[in-house]
Amino acid sequence: MDCQDITNQAQLIELIQQIGFLPLLDSGISGYSAEEMVSDECRYSPLPDGGWEWLLWKWKGSILTEGSTVYGKFFAGKAGFISRKWWPDFCNYRRSIHPQPSAGTIEEAILFTLQAQGSMITRDLRSACGFTGSNMRSKFDGYITRLQMACRIVTEDFVYPIDRHGHEYGWGWSLLTTPEQLYGLESCKCDCSPNESFEKIFEHLKGVLPNASENQIVRLLK
Repeated sequence: MDCQDITNQAQLIELIQQIGFLPLLDSGISGYSAEEMVSDECRYSPLPDGGWEWLLWKWKGSILTEGSTVYGKFFAGKAGFISRKWWPDFCNYRRSIHPQPSAGTIEEAILFTLQAQGSMITRDLRSACGFTGSNMRSKFDGYITRLQMACRIVTEDFVYPIDRHGHEYGWGWSLLTTPEQLYGLESCKCDCSPNESFEKIFEHLKGVLPNASENQIVRLLK
């Protein structure tokens, strides 16, 4: 992609609206991720005291609360942004290949819990669903990733712990919800078939990513 280095949050939001789909980190397609498109000073940088600076990471929450972008693990289980314009088609296609969870499954229980609460940070949702034993975190995260890939769960914001000086620290917790609760029931409706939605997205991305192979684009979408 021919894209100038992004230096601020507003430019990144504008880019997402222009291209529709943007993985946060390495997508498997050279140059096609927010991390590769931002300027050097916005990328992850370790500090001498053991801390880190990463402007791109800090922008995520503000980008989501701005309202024009959907965020979650949508691209081969990895996180990324989708514009609200393209969300109905993406949701239409993805839900066709990842159907509604069956009755009595863990995925259904997770969705019911989240729908009842409105939104929850990941660790609280995990506890509410009974995943409190040892080695349960990674197993639960696998269910959450699958539900995000199915467009059943999205990230509403990021919540950070506060130190004794009143400053946020750490990587933060994802505040999870359903797209229907965050954007409304109409946000997930589309007036074409799932296959038509896929073809629209596929053709769009072929224009956005002229140097990517068709197989690379298909892997990104499935």
